Amino acid sequence: MGIFPDLDEDTLFLARNNVDENLGTFSEHSFELEERIWPSVEHYFQAMKFENENYQEKIRLAPHPKTARKLGRSRFKQIRSDWSDIKEVIMTRGVYIKCRTHQNVADELMASAPNKIMENSQYDYFWGCGRDRRGTNTYGKVLMNVRAKLIAERDA
Repeated sequence: MGIFPDLDEDTLFLARNNVDENLGTFSEHSFELEERIWPSVEHYFQAMKFENENYQEKIRLAPHPKTARKLGRSRFKQIRSDWSDIKEVIMTRGVYIKCRTHQNVADELMASAPNKIMENSQYDYFWGCGRDRRGTNTYGKVLMNVRAKLIAERDA
């Protein structure tokens, strides 16, 4: 038994902010949603924090997902009042549409079943597992939920 008994050797660890990680939000797999083309899930997620369409567009056109994240973390712009209620829905929508647009990403996600997926961020205790693995791993849960939906659609 290891330090983290709820994890086994089949747990898939990934980094959301790795551009080379197909299942991450920084991977450059563009998709269409909200009548716009988004370069990455990160671009979409960060832009949806704001109601101001000009600022959303600025984020959408950011040259790199890291730049989009920086713009989305700006505290000089008003974040939508319902953000804490809808951020998981927004992330799920972005990941799902990315998978529906890019079959190779969907295949990779479905191939990970039935393994647990962990977003391996030592500093993020909401989206990731945190340094001590006590985080909520919300991004990992988003991926596992999207994976279940894709498998159900495939097998229907």
